[in-house]
Parts: sequence; C-alpha cells; structure tokens
Amino acid sequence: MGVEPDYTLRFARMRAVDVIRQKRDGLALSDEAIDFFVRGVTDGSIPDYQATALLMAVLWRGMSDEEAAWLTQAMTRSGDRADFSAIPGAKVDKHSTGGVGDKTSLILAPLAAACGVIVPMMSGRALGHTGGTVDKLESIPGLRLSLDLDEMKRALGKVGCVLIQQTSRIAPADKKLYALRDVTATVESVPLICASIMSKKIAEGIDGLVLDVKTGRAAFMKTVDDARRLATLMVTIGNKSGVRSEALLTAMNVPLGRAVGNSVEVIESIETLKGRGPRDLEDLSVALAARMVRMAGLEPTNAAAESRVRKALAAGAGVEKFREVIEHQGGDPKVIDDYNRLPTAPSREVITAPGGGFVADIDAMAIGRASMALGAGREKAEDAIDPAPGLWIKAHVGDRVSAGDPLVEILYRDKRRSAEAAGLIARAYSIEDAPPSPASLILEEIVQ
Repeated sequence: MGVEPDYTLRFARMRAVDVIRQKRDGLALSDEAIDFFVRGVTDGSIPDYQATALLMAVLWRGMSDEEAAWLTQAMTRSGDRADFSAIPGAKVDKHSTGGVGDKTSLILAPLAAACGVIVPMMSGRALGHTGGTVDKLESIPGLRLSLDLDEMKRALGKVGCVLIQQTSRIAPADKKLYALRDVTATVESVPLICASIMSKKIAEGIDGLVLDVKTGRAAFMKTVDDARRLATLMVTIGNKSGVRSEALLTAMNVPLGRAVGNSVEVIESIETLKGRGPRDLEDLSVALAARMVRMAGLEPTNAAAESRVRKALAAGAGVEKFREVIEHQGGDPKVIDDYNRLPTAPSREVITAPGGGFVADIDAMAIGRASMALGAGREKAEDAIDPAPGLWIKAHVGDRVSAGDPLVEILYRDKRRSAEAAGLIARAYSIEDAPPSPASLILEEIVQ
C-alpha cells in the first residue's frame, strides 16, 4: 500500500503525543490523525505505551460515528483484503461481541456450511472474562488455525468452511490493538469494539455478516441502549463498506449453555451438533445460522432458513461438517467421538447448594472470573491459556435444587486456583423459594 507524497509530509509533522492530547481533551480526531495512529501502531513507530494512552483516551472521551468509521477504514487498510470471488456461493460470517459460555461459532459455522453457506470464519482470542473462539479451538490436538489466504481459499473450495485465527495480513493493526485492549481495561468502548470487529470482517472478503451483540452484566455493553448503539454502528459501517450486515441483541446476564472453559466448551459444542446440547445454546446457534442461510440467498425467510438448519442438525450434517473441517485443518477428527482425546484437568470438585429452592440467578460475570481463576483465561497478554480446566454448570436458572445438590463441577489442576474459583461460584448463585420468570435470550433485531 503506497503513501501519497502529501500524506508523507503531513505525517512527518504529526506526533503521537499530540494525537493523544487532542483526544484526551475531548476533541475529535481527523481522518489524517487516525490514519497516522493506525499506521504507527502497524509499523511499530508508535510504542505500546502511547498506543495504550490513546486507547484509554478514546474509552473516556469517546468517538463520533464518523471517527469510528475512519478508524475502521484505516484498520482495514492496514493489511490485505481477501478475495474469494472465484469460489462459487455467498460468503457469510458471524461475529459475537463475547460472553461467558458463548461457543456458538463452533456450532453455527459447520451447521451453516452444511446448509450450503460458504463460511470463512476468522475468530479472536479471549478478551477479559469472555472466552475466545481461537482459544477453544486450540484444545483440539493438531488443529491448524494459522492458515494463510491461499490455504483459506483451498479449504473453502473443498470444505465450504474454515475456522482460523486472524492472519498477519488481515487488519494487522487490530491484532496489536486487540491484545493491548485485553490487558489495559480498554475493552468496553463502542468505537474500539466496532473498529476491531468490522475492520477484520470487511477485510475478510465476505458478502454478508451476522452480528451477535450481547448486553447485560457479563457483556461489554451493559445496557440495551449501548448494545443497540454498537450494533447499529457496525451494521451501518458494514453495509456502507459493501458487506450486507445485520445484528441480534442477545442477553448475557447468565452463562450460555452449561460449559465454561476451553476443551469443555468444545465438548458441549459437539454435543449440541449431535442434538444433545442445552436448549438455550442450540436455539441461539440455530437462529444465527438461519440468518446466515437467508443472507446467503439459500432461503427467502428466516423461518424457512431455520427449518433448513434444524433439518441439517437433526440429520447430523453439522457434526459431520465439523469433523471434515477439523480433519482438513490437520486436527484429530476422532475427538468428535472420543472426548478423552481433548485436554482434561486431573482433579474435580463439586460446589453444592446450601439450601433448597429454585435457581433464580447465576451471575455470568462471576462465573467468567471463576473460569479465569482456573487458568482458562488470561490476565496479561503474555499469559498462556490452559485448555483443560473449566466448569460444568449442573444446575442452571430455573432448575429446582435441594440442599447438597450439585451446582457446578470444577475441573482443575491447582487446588489454590480451585479454591478461588469456588468462592466466586458460591457468590454467583441465587436460590429462591419461587421459580424465576422466563427471560428472553434474543432481545432485538437490527436490520437496515
């Protein structure tokens, strides 16, 4: 990507500290200043401490929608834009803003592909208390997630689905900023989240994108209003960039499904593809996959698309497509039938109910932190994630329990870590005499 001479002159007079100061003082940044910042992060001329300072200033002072669009465009331009036009069929992806127990990508990608959608899914790692799709997939022995664009094309042509981590050639500025945001408490910013997600997706070479924007105490967007603003901004930027985009707002107050961790979430994903998964996880995965099918032009309505997805699920087409994806990317396909081939923590502890009643609430944030305490998440960018430890939720919201009944099974390596997790889990549960009112999982749809 060449730089015009006049840009070179303007960039030569610009300093990172001036850009930081401008945003610190609550002033809008020009597209030139944003481009300068993104280029500096990409080529390393702006050090991490200055990049982090600007991220914090953006978190506190915000950005206009115009600034967010410029940031997205600059991050998209920081690398290559994939071209899958030679592969027949519509290319559609899905992205979630992250939640506790959110493993829908592992389910809906093979399901949508089994229905005829071409799915080039590029995913990220854990951010804070939320699990990362890449971290989960790395639990599968041998699975290659670092594919280049040519390998992606071959996989899409043969399998119709590829599950990879962000390549060095796609939005490299985001890869750097993503890691910094994770460990500097600068995740919960609408423009930063928007630019991070949409720069990767626009550069991914897709035709359509379905967004799952979560809201609630364990989501980055705590209120429905904030989630709606983020979803609307991403949908607007996607559509203006030539990627047909729409979003669902979904609740993230309690964990999704019953597994929280890495290898345990792979197991629950496979179980769901076999038709044996939790109803909330299955329903959300199917709803998102159906929108991908309809967006790909394979069915005229969401209802018809959902019927098609459920038929594929019932026939086992989704789990067989997942097996095919794993095998094509060098992983061990036998994990589909033998979960002992996945990493397993050596020790187990069960947290039990202190009294009888109905599980009225489970604080997903506390559960996410408990998973991190076990080593399933990272506190610092350089931390290694352990794929083996995790949690199995034995009693979910609405379940009736008696004193001594299991609430959560902890899978752990380190007793000290398990004790910390146990304390968080005990405080996460609320047991009442009366059952709770049913809560909606899908709250709104954003379509333009």
